[in-house]
Amino acid sequence: MAASDRVEFTVRIESGDPIPFFTPLKLRMPIVTLVVGGLLSLLGILGYVLGATHSLTALIPLAFGVLLESCGALALQPRFRKHAMHGAALLALLGVVGSTMGFVSFLRLITGGPVARPFAAQMQAAMFLVCLIFLGLCVRSFRAARAAREAAGIA
Repeated sequence: MAASDRVEFTVRIESGDPIPFFTPLKLRMPIVTLVVGGLLSLLGILGYVLGATHSLTALIPLAFGVLLESCGALALQPRFRKHAMHGAALLALLGVVGSTMGFVSFLRLITGGPVARPFAAQMQAAMFLVCLIFLGLCVRSFRAARAAREAAGIA
């Protein structure tokens, strides 16, 4: 297959210029943000539907998911990307801090200790892990963006 026969997958951003779809700094993190928001939304809905008490607190991951999806959608537009992704990272940090005790309860649960609400501990542990991984990806992306700006000579 000749080089001219290759198909390159591109998308067009607001300016109309084509960029490769899998460009690390341009579109990857906004799309990851949308996916993580969807995961948290699904977690919140499942927690509410499958939980025995149908507590409104089970919908907390849904609220985080909707907010993350909003940040991800805003970040698809270049002029909002930096602020939207920092907002998403802040939401992830709040998700980690808010679900830490649930993760501790989950660790107690899997080691055989007593836990008052095992299902809630599992849901909170899932939210903790999703938010923690996403926060790590955000930090990695911010560091890469800073390195790219410095390499390009932009402060």
